[in-house]
Amino acid sequence: MKPSATYRLFKQAILERKQIICVYNGKHRELCPIVLGYKNGEEKCLTFQVGGESTSQLPPRGEWRCLELSKVRNARMRDGPWREGDQHGRPQACIDIVDLDVNIPATLRR
Repeated sequence: MKPSATYRLFKQAILERKQIICVYNGKHRELCPIVLGYKNGEEKCLTFQVGGESTSQLPPRGEWRCLELSKVRNARMRDGPWREGDQHGRPQACIDIVDLDVNIPATLRR
């Protein structure tokens, strides 16, 4: 299966440590993509949302979000502070098949 244009953009953002600005579920999001891969055949990205809107209250320091990339609209990269949150050490359940993870250097060299 060939990765979508959105998947390739998120991959580039991870490799370059760039933020992604997009619309997800009708809300403007400002994100740092952290882990990219698949779950149940769907392209997914574990991100840390650093700004924008949310259906719930976005804490001032940001919050973890698991995105289905098929629902991402108008995505683009931008420069900005790279943030990963305070608790990335917890196991993530967003992705089963990991393609890239900023915390696993071997995935960044594939």
